[in-house]
Amino acid sequence: MLQQFNQLMDYIDEHLTEEISGEDISKIVGLSDYHFKRMFSYMAGMSLNEYIKNRRLSVANVELINGAKVTDVAFKYGYQSIEGFSRAFRDWSGFLPSAVAKNKIQKSFPKFIFYIDIRGGTSMEFKIEKKAKFHIVGVSKRVPIQFEGENQEIIELAQSITEQQRKEMHQLADLYPQQVLNVSYDFDDGFLEEKGSLTHMLGFATTKENPFQDLEQITIEESLWAIFPNRGPFPATLQETHAKIYSEWLPSSDYEVVDLPSISFTKHSDPSDNVYSEIWMPVKKSKRRR
Repeated sequence: MLQQFNQLMDYIDEHLTEEISGEDISKIVGLSDYHFKRMFSYMAGMSLNEYIKNRRLSVANVELINGAKVTDVAFKYGYQSIEGFSRAFRDWSGFLPSAVAKNKIQKSFPKFIFYIDIRGGTSMEFKIEKKAKFHIVGVSKRVPIQFEGENQEIIELAQSITEQQRKEMHQLADLYPQQVLNVSYDFDDGFLEEKGSLTHMLGFATTKENPFQDLEQITIEESLWAIFPNRGPFPATLQETHAKIYSEWLPSSDYEVVDLPSISFTKHSDPSDNVYSEIWMPVKKSKRRR
C-alpha cells in the first residue's frame, strides 16, 4: 500500500497543471473514494485536495522567483482569475505573488514520501473473521461525511426511532452482537474534498427477512472482516482506533478494504470512561506488493 501511495505522489507532481481525476487516483491506490480519503487524511494530516493545492502553490512560488508572470502562473495552475490566485497564494505563503516575484521570497512545500514509522511498540488487537451473508434491519438517512467528532445528524436519526421500531428490530435480531450497529455506505463521489454525504443506518444484524413496513433492510454479502475491539473513553478511543486502522494497520497489513458498508457498535451501558466498541472493516487479501 505504501508503494501505491508513493506512486500517487509521483503522479500528482507530474500532473500539477492538469485536472487530477478521482478515477485515475483510485486506479493507482486501489481503494474506493471514501476509504482512500480517510486513509490519506489520517496518514498525511490533511486532505488530498489541500495537499495538491499546496504542491501547486509551492511550484508556482519557484516559477515566480524565476521570472514568470503572475498572470501566466495563475492560469497555468488552474485558477480562473488573478484575484483568486493572489488570495490563495497569500493565504498559503503570507505574501502576494507580486511581492514574491519582486523580492525573491521563497516558501516551499515538499512532495510527500510515505513510509512506516514504528513508534512506541503499541500493538493493535484485531481478528480476521469470515461472515456469511446477513441482513441489517433498521432506519437510515443521508448524513454529511464527518471524520471526527459526533455527527449531529446521526444523533437526530437515533432520536427519531420510535418505540414500535425498537420492538420490531429486537424481534428480528438473531446475530451477534444483538444490539444497535452503526452502518455507513453509499458514499458521495466528491473525491478530492472531504465533503459530501453518505447513508447511515442504525439497525440490528439478522438472518431473517424484514416484514415491517416502517423498517428498512440492507444485505451484506459474505466477506472477510477485520474486527478491532477497543475499550476506553467514548468517543475518543473509537476515533483513535479508526485513525490507527487507516494510518498504521492498513498500510502495513496484507489486506485491503473492499466495497462493502463499514460497521461499528458501542456498548453505551458501560461507564463513559471505559466503553467497549468494535469496528468491523470489510477486507480481502491484498494482491499488491507493499
